[in-house]
Amino acid sequence: MGKFLRVSGSPLRKPRPPKVPEALKSEISSKAQKLVEQHLKPAHVEQPENPQCNYIADIYTRWHREDLYFCATYVAPFPDAVAPTFEVRFARMGYLGSGKFNLAYKGQTGRWCEMYPSLSIDKCLEAVRDEPHFIP
Repeated sequence: MGKFLRVSGSPLRKPRPPKVPEALKSEISSKAQKLVEQHLKPAHVEQPENPQCNYIADIYTRWHREDLYFCATYVAPFPDAVAPTFEVRFARMGYLGSGKFNLAYKGQTGRWCEMYPSLSIDKCLEAVRDEPHFIP
């Protein structure tokens, strides 16, 4: 019988992104919340009178590690639904350092597709607001 070599970890491990400073994190959170309340919710959140399919009940932001996610809560109005609601993350701002972020959207395959490798906070939020790739 042959022997197997067990290798732990990947030799091509990605370096960890820098930590987001708390002051910058709170600034981004407030700007993102303003975008959600003023633009995204009015455009995409509405409860249909007689729902025939899933619909968006809420849009919000959530930090996970050094990334800010834009999320939507969908309602499944069917009696045989696995769960009455579910979360979909539709945009991701990943911190790169020096006030720059990469911006990605969730593709049809479920993978993140990075559209912009290095943008400022305001340019990222502008793209989430205006570009069709970031529609929940």
